[in-house]
Amino acid sequence: MILIRKNIFKVIFKNLVLLLILLSTIPTPAKSNIANLAGFTTASPDTLPYKIISGGGDAGEYQAFPDACRLKNGDIVAVFYSGGAHVTYPSDQYPKSGRICLVRSKDEGRTWSKPVTIFDDEHDNRDPHISQMSDGTLVCTFFSTRFGKPIKRESTGSSAYYGNVVHREWLSGGGPMFVRSFNNGNSWETKPNLAAENSEDKYSCSSEMREAPDKTWLFPIYHQDAKQAWGGVIHSSDKGKTWSAPVPIGKGEGRFLPAETDLVVLKDGTLYAALRGSIKDTVHMHYASSKDFGKTWSKVADIGFQGHCPSFTRLKSGALLLTYRAFFDDFQQKKGYTGLRISYDEGKTWTGPYMIDTMWGAYPSTVELKDGSIMAIYYEEGQKSCIRALRFKLPQKTDKEIALAQPLQVTGIPSR
Repeated sequence: MILIRKNIFKVIFKNLVLLLILLSTIPTPAKSNIANLAGFTTASPDTLPYKIISGGGDAGEYQAFPDACRLKNGDIVAVFYSGGAHVTYPSDQYPKSGRICLVRSKDEGRTWSKPVTIFDDEHDNRDPHISQMSDGTLVCTFFSTRFGKPIKRESTGSSAYYGNVVHREWLSGGGPMFVRSFNNGNSWETKPNLAAENSEDKYSCSSEMREAPDKTWLFPIYHQDAKQAWGGVIHSSDKGKTWSAPVPIGKGEGRFLPAETDLVVLKDGTLYAALRGSIKDTVHMHYASSKDFGKTWSKVADIGFQGHCPSFTRLKSGALLLTYRAFFDDFQQKKGYTGLRISYDEGKTWTGPYMIDTMWGAYPSTVELKDGSIMAIYYEEGQKSCIRALRFKLPQKTDKEIALAQPLQVTGIPSR
């Protein structure tokens, strides 16, 4: 009897040892840097149910700077830059540099079409954004980097990133422009419309065309040189045929704001502008307001956090979404992520930060889906960068403070 008990104990002990060995081989989940607030998810971003809506293939090795909107017919369309790298120099593979492509979903983002090129001239066409105006006209804004003669460039750490290409001079003249579609994006103008070519200050753009309540088209723009950077807007009262002189936002106010300006009309008719900040100059994202639809502007003010490429979406509930390239540290950490803030008081305060994805390419935009969920469109960055889409639940309203270094992860929803 004693011998039987000893054998049983040996078997139990042996099995316990084997169990401990097996348990030791299971990977320990990485510690999350996401805040643990009651009522919110702390799921790892690595498990997010994002979808690659375009990557590689005919649309190029590097895809970036996307924007999306819903059309009046219910479709969702997204445009993006397509090329070989962050800047695509002319080469055998890309003889006309980068171009603008479009994908379309007819089923609330469940499936997407193959990319189609909607604009491609001899320049590096980049930073496309898309919107549909009240009359149904679809507008794609962008600017172009124009190249001159080949130049020698010292080999740097970025040589592997840009690849074996012939670098060229950068020329002026590729400022804010747009092409239009009058059939929901099935065909497009082949010649770009220039909007600020006669301005003494040179401008670029990185936002969609907006529309004032009086149907005036509002084109958000920005200026940046080695010493100064500010935002701006130009106006058209004839649907893009002619344009006003640029109205600067923040010019001469002593802040370096490489603005990537976006605009939103508040409920009281005020036009609200967000302007990109600058980490190296220790300047947060800023904002300004206008009571006359952008003809004059207030002084710029600190929005309270760092951010690149702000993008606004007005929800059916009345809340404002602000998506942007966010940072864990406003002035010391250059590594960012795809971020979200929410305002319930017309831009006076911004709840967050929330993390959509760890991808730091970002340049996100959002579309509210029919079921009330949100779809974010953004990009990865780096070699073979792709365009991602993530459907997620809007975070519940909270008065609790979320630490800057611990953004709260949104709850992703798997594709249906």
